[in-house]
Amino acid sequence: MVHTFKPSLYHTTIGGHEPVLEIADGDTVATSTVDARGSDSSGEQVTDPGNPQTGPFAVEDAAPGDVLAVRFDRLAPNRPRGWTSSRLAPFVVDAYRAASDFPPDTGTVEWIVDMGSRTARPAEPSEGLAGLVLPIDPMVGCFGVAPPGGQAINTGTSGSYGGNMDYRGFREGTTVYLPVFADGALFSLGDGHAVQGDGEIAGTGIEISFDVRFTVTLIKGREISWPRGEDATHVFTVGNARPLDEGLRIATTEMVCWLRESGMDERSVHLLMGQTVEYAVGNMFDPAYTMVCRMSKAVLSGIGVETGM
Repeated sequence: MVHTFKPSLYHTTIGGHEPVLEIADGDTVATSTVDARGSDSSGEQVTDPGNPQTGPFAVEDAAPGDVLAVRFDRLAPNRPRGWTSSRLAPFVVDAYRAASDFPPDTGTVEWIVDMGSRTARPAEPSEGLAGLVLPIDPMVGCFGVAPPGGQAINTGTSGSYGGNMDYRGFREGTTVYLPVFADGALFSLGDGHAVQGDGEIAGTGIEISFDVRFTVTLIKGREISWPRGEDATHVFTVGNARPLDEGLRIATTEMVCWLRESGMDERSVHLLMGQTVEYAVGNMFDPAYTMVCRMSKAVLSGIGVETGM
């Protein structure tokens, strides 16, 4: 079944909020999100800032110990202007250089987002960026299920439930797998970016409201510990933690578990990952950093390993 849902209430925490809609295994939802400051498709601020989430959506029969698969069928900016911060976060560069050479914070910068040409450019480019035109690559920065223990966690951070991971691989066509910690799973999403570099090192992508469409699949009795995902070319696992190496350890361990679940013996997993693993940096701005461990589907299928959930 396809549900069309128009949101009127948003949350800046991910947790056990009253569900806005109950859906079932295999259902698709067409809805919209506001941007990180709470502005909708008209540019009007309709809710408080801080990565407001659309949802949560309760999935019938979902229970702790299950996995919720969410395929992002459509992620589309729905207005012609977005915004970014004007400089990098001071803590992603050398502290001395940041103190001596860093430009002043001049507030946010507007970008023109053209869905016809699928490009973005600064509305008033500086001299050094005259002629800059970027292809858009829409991605959703923040989404997740209700965290364990009945918690409601601010959308500025992330954990085993998902959250503000800001990984640019969460784009249209990607399927994410989330551990279910609460009845109904309670999935929500928001924080759309038309473009974003690895790490979200400026603290923003090109922030913009989205039209979204997603499909859910409930996988009963298949317990995982951290978010996983797959796209056309890779499977990947996600670790959200600080310091960064802890996120890497979590993501790597979750990939080891996934490959073992797929039938590989421990020694083969270690030998294969040691020479073929790929890593990507998600969020490097928020309280929990995000590291992503990726494995090529071509490599895995070449040795007869199927990693489907």
